[in-house]
Amino acid sequence: MKNFKNLPYRKGVGMMVFNDQKKIFVGKRIDNEKAWQMPQGGVDENENFEIAAKRELFEETGIQSIRIIKKSDNEYVYDLPKYLLGKIWKGKYKGQKQKWFLMKFLGPNNEININQKNPEFKEWKWVDIKILPDLIVSFKKDLYVSIIKEFSGSI
Repeated sequence: MKNFKNLPYRKGVGMMVFNDQKKIFVGKRIDNEKAWQMPQGGVDENENFEIAAKRELFEETGIQSIRIIKKSDNEYVYDLPKYLLGKIWKGKYKGQKQKWFLMKFLGPNNEININQKNPEFKEWKWVDIKILPDLIVSFKKDLYVSIIKEFSGSI
């Protein structure tokens, strides 16, 4: 069996997108019936975090009408649980190290289109920031609590 402890972290971004009602965008993952999450994704080689965040947000949600309010002060890290190690990201990573962006959604809801070329979500909704930790998979819960703590004063 491969020693996953020595694997690197995948370089990534996450986006907390809020609307005029101060609700947060979440999508229900196609590959996990119970998991909702904020958009997130990988950073390509030689790509800066802000460009990656805008690209990933568009690829997952169709959203383009945003204003970046804040970039996270910290990089946030999460480890994959044992049952996912070696199965996702072609087994190259043990988790992700992410920069997060707080973004204000400026468009109408009909701009949101999760039916993308490589869809990640099968459903989406706006939720109260307080319930985010209850929606996410357990191995990302601490990360979400930290992001909420950092961003909640800027929404």
